[in-house]
This record gives sequence, C-alpha cells and structure tokens, in this order.
Amino acid sequence: MNERTTPPDADVAGQDPTRPEGAPRTGEPLISVRGVDKFFGDFQALKGIDLDIHRGEVVALIGASGSGKSTLCRCLNRLETITAGEITIDGERLPEEGRELTRLRADVGMVFQSFNLFPHLKAIDNVTLGPRKVRGVPKAEADRQAMELLERVGLADKANSLPTALSGGQQQRVAIARALAMKPKALLFDEPTSALDPEVINEVLDVMAELAKAGMTMLVVTHEMGFARHVCDRVVYMDAGEIVEEGEPEQFFTAPRSDRAKAFLSKILAH
Repeated sequence: MNERTTPPDADVAGQDPTRPEGAPRTGEPLISVRGVDKFFGDFQALKGIDLDIHRGEVVALIGASGSGKSTLCRCLNRLETITAGEITIDGERLPEEGRELTRLRADVGMVFQSFNLFPHLKAIDNVTLGPRKVRGVPKAEADRQAMELLERVGLADKANSLPTALSGGQQQRVAIARALAMKPKALLFDEPTSALDPEVINEVLDVMAELAKAGMTMLVVTHEMGFARHVCDRVVYMDAGEIVEEGEPEQFFTAPRSDRAKAFLSKILAH
C-alpha cells in the first residue's frame, strides 16, 4: 500500500496539492520524455524512451546495473546529451547550453550517489552557494534558508562542519538540502544510498520519504525496493536500455506482467 499523503499546505515547488491520493493524473506532465535514444560510441544505452512524470508524483526507476537507469536520469538535466528524441521540462524543451541550461538545472535538482559536496566548504556554505551564485539571493537570506533546510534534514548542528567531518549519510542529507535550496520544481536522485553504509541508509530514505509526503516531484533511481514499494506512486522497470514495464508499486511487485520483470523480481526478492 502506498503510504504517502500530500498535505494541502505543503510548500514545495513541484507539488500538486489539489489531486486526491490515487486519483488519475491529468494535464501537462512536469517532465516529458519522447523517443529518447542515447549512444556511447556504438553502444546504445537508451532505446526509444517514453516517460511522463507529473507534478507531485514520485517515480522509482529500477532495474539491474547497466540497464540505463542512471543514464536516463542524467539526461533529464543534460549531464548527458541525448542522441535522438525530445525532453521537455514544464513545457519547455531541454536547452542545449548557456544560461537557459543553467536555469533548467536550477529547476531540476539532482542528488548523486557520491554526494559531490565541495570539500573545502562548510555544510551551510555548500547549501548557500547555488542560491547566491545562480539565483542571486543575498547572503543573509541564503544563510537563513540554509539553516531551515539543514534543520529539515536533521543537521542544523552540523552547519559549520566540513564534509570530511560528516558521515556518508550526513553528507548525503546536506546534498539533499543543497538541492532543495534552489527551490526546484523536481528532484532527481541517482542511487542516493548506494555509496552508504547499511546503518545510515535509513536516515537518508527517511528524509526522502518526508519530501514525498510534502509533495515534491521526484524521480528516484534506486535499488531500495522497500522505498519503491511503500513511498513511490509508480515503479518504472528498465532492462537493456528500454522501459519494459511500469505501474503502481503494489501491482508491479505482486503481479508483474512481463517475463523480464518477473525474472528480475525473483532474483532480488528471493532473500
């Protein structure tokens, strides 16, 4: 059962607070992918990808390593360029370069598996750098917002700590606060727990679950099947560069339709 609810007063840019939980989604998707191919030399990593993500929706992107999940995630804010097809964000075609691409990356935040914090900057300065440099937010205001976000992820007491003084889970929570500081319309998570020790994975997943409850639009590349099943609205299963199957989590995990999804689940849910 999907345990997520969307409070009507949640202050999140990418939310859809008016849609009752479980109701069909209508209108223009926030993120739309049409016919996307991606080649690395002669290797085709993505094959004719079609995918829509609506406001307030949390989508889990799952599949075996090498299936194209991270490549698709990175294409959505042009960390990787697509070979063919079209990606639109909030009705605008994904720009190729320049100031418009910088603006889009501010609207679509990304959280990486390796944290990617600036090691010479304190936690609070990692969080304020984007708003100050890209959005032009004054330092005092950026600091105030950063402290609110660090409080939100449970790290207000670590504001003046360097990343090297933080655990992996704490670094990833700072990275989430940094992404939120840009007030994005959507967040992309590329295997955000895969580099973490098992004992700290839940502290990151708990923050992500709270974001989901608040209505943040999220695409999550993950191997955490419990999170996909209980927090996400939809599961998208990829294999060999293709979207093989997608559906509501309970339906996907209990009665997958494709043989490839059945084989994948039989391996990962066997223990």
